[in-house]
Formats: sequence, C-alpha cells, structure tokens
Amino acid sequence: MSLSYAYKVKDRSGQLVDGVMDADNVAAVVAKLRQMGYTVINIQEKIKSQKSKGIALFKKKVKSKDITVFSRQFATMINSGLSLTKSLNILAEQTGNPALAEVISSLQKDVEAGQALSEAMIRHPQVFSSLFVNMVRAGETGGVLDEVLLRVAEHYEKDMALKAKIKSAMAYPIIMFIMSMLIVFAMITFIVPVFVNMFSTLGGELPLPTKMLVVMSDGIRRFWYLLILAVLGLRFAIKNYKKTPQGKFFFDRLKLKLPVFGELNTKLAVARFTRTFGTLVASGVPILQGLEIVSEAANNEVISRSVKEARASIKEGETIAKPLGNSKIFPPMVVQMISVGEETGALDAMLTKIADFYDQEVAAMVESLTSLIEPLMIAAMGVIIGGIIISLYLPMFKLITLIQ
Repeated sequence: MSLSYAYKVKDRSGQLVDGVMDADNVAAVVAKLRQMGYTVINIQEKIKSQKSKGIALFKKKVKSKDITVFSRQFATMINSGLSLTKSLNILAEQTGNPALAEVISSLQKDVEAGQALSEAMIRHPQVFSSLFVNMVRAGETGGVLDEVLLRVAEHYEKDMALKAKIKSAMAYPIIMFIMSMLIVFAMITFIVPVFVNMFSTLGGELPLPTKMLVVMSDGIRRFWYLLILAVLGLRFAIKNYKKTPQGKFFFDRLKLKLPVFGELNTKLAVARFTRTFGTLVASGVPILQGLEIVSEAANNEVISRSVKEARASIKEGETIAKPLGNSKIFPPMVVQMISVGEETGALDAMLTKIADFYDQEVAAMVESLTSLIEPLMIAAMGVIIGGIIISLYLPMFKLITLIQ
C-alpha cells in the first residue's frame, strides 16, 4: 500500500524545497529524491491513522536524559563489535521509555532495509535534533560512529547539568516569591476588610495610606475576575507575539539587555553556541554546515541571526572570528580564542575550552545571584507587608481620640 510522505530537501543551489511524494516506504522516497539531485533533510509520513494519533497524545515523551543514555549505550555496543541492527534491537528491548523503544524499533527496520542510520533518524525530528543527525552522518562517513555517539552523550550531559544547576538555584527564590504574593493577597482580601468595618463603626477620617489600601482591597474583592482575565489576556497576547519573528527577536534581545540577568543570558547563549559548534567540528561536520545547525539550535533569535550573518561572510572568504566580533554580542575573549583556534587548526579544542569556561561562569553567577536575590526579596516583602500593617494601624492613633 502506497503512503504519502512530506519531505524537505535542498537543491543543487542550496535552496530549501518542500513537497509530498507517494511511495511504499521511506527508502524509496530517499532513492527518488537522490535521483532528482536533492539533498534530503527531513522526511515524515504525512497520513497516519486516527488510532495512532489518539494514542500519541498519551505517549511518554523522550527526554534529553533518555537520548543521553541511548547514545552512551549505543556507542559501547558499536565499540564492542556488535552490528547496528543487533545494537538497536537490544536497545529497543531494554529502554524504559516506550516512546523511545518504538522509535528505536523503527530505526532498526529502516537500517535493515538498507537505509543509513542518519537518514533513518531524519524521520524522527521530535527525538533526534539536527545536531544529533548531522553528527551521526559525520561519524558514519568517517567510520567513527562510536566516538561521535560518545560526544553526543557528553554534550547532552553537560547541557543537562547546567540546566539542573540553574533550576535548583532558582527554585527557592521562586517559591518564596509565590508564598509572599499569596500572603499579601490574603491580607488585602481578608484582613483589611475586618479593620475597615471596625473603623467605619467608630467614624472619623481615615489617613491617606489607609484609604489607598481600602480602595485596593475593594477593587480586588469586587473585580477579581477582571484581574484574572487581564492577566490571562496579557499572557495570551505575549505568547502569540513571541511566536512571530519580530516578537521572538524583541524578547530574545530583551533577555540579553536586562540588568544583571542580561549578562547571565549572554553567557548561557555563548556557552551553548561554543559547546554545540565545538561538538560538531570535532565530529567532522563541515564549518558552514555546522554554523547552519548551530543557528537553528541557538534558542535565541539574536544569536541565530548573528551566526547566519557570520556564515554568509564566511562563504565570501572571511574568517569565523571577524564576523562574530562585528556582531557585538560575543565577548572579545571569545572572538580572540576562536581566532587563535582557526590559526592553530585546533578550533574544536578551543571552542570546548570556551564552553567549559562559560559553564563555570554561569554556575558561579547563578550562585551569586541566588545569594543576592534572597535578601533582596526578603527586604522587598518586608517593605510591602510592613506598609500594609502600618496603613492598618495608623487609624489606631485616631481611634484612641474617638474613644475618649
């Protein structure tokens, strides 16, 4: 039975071409596209049964940790002399993630049908990133697939370790902020009305801070649903704007320009860029192709555009360091080290050193920010809660006069 496959390819001039083709299997699609002179980028089955779609909603997702374990185990098996199909069969049986097991089984079938491993992985972009696929392709070409898979595992491990440090460091301040906001909301909504009723029975003029607090309390209690709708509407508008190229560029640039946090985001972006690019270069991926992959995996539109501009300059004969320096985003130290790496022929090693350095810089900066944020948040919440309490107790001075 013939199936429909949506494909994305590059023609001889390097332009992207999309289309749909009917064939018996993926291997037939790849063969036809290659005969037409195209370079295959991605192929996906277009028509799927409703049953599989319904089941897919409840499938367990494949996480970076799963890919890391898969890569390391796969590398060990290949290095031990096991064939690709045998290794994939073992991995499919022993993995604890059903979604990943299904993908590995699909890889095994495609490889048994004569397809290259990298081409089989293209069918699963939700599991294997362009970084992973291109590194595997380079490993297949150079006959060092086991080494490349180990590099992929190390790349994901370091990326996950950095994310885990940031999450653990920011967890306490975030929880403390949420609890403080809940306390303030409870005081304004429930405690302030009690004091207001007491003041109103005694009569007299309330001080200005107390009046402001009363107005805020009444507004929240009466129009709380409007407040929630306004917050949800603002969130929806921002989320949709961020999906547009202009919105994504605006917010990504804002991330790099924020006081204190802008420097942290810049260091994170530089660490990710150098780590990814260094891994690709070390795996034998060509420079221009590596820059194209990095621009897609940058996770920041400002960095992505800078890398694309650098790639265009390199195609015209420039070095890597010069256009990156002209972007004004990459620090001078990074640009100089990349320049030295180009001159000495050790670009991959230099990029790895830069990534390690900035990983340490990010970890140190997160720790210092955490130690700074905690007292600042305590002081800010002390001022807010203290202001509410003072506003409530100011009328007490008048209360004594009214009683007398």
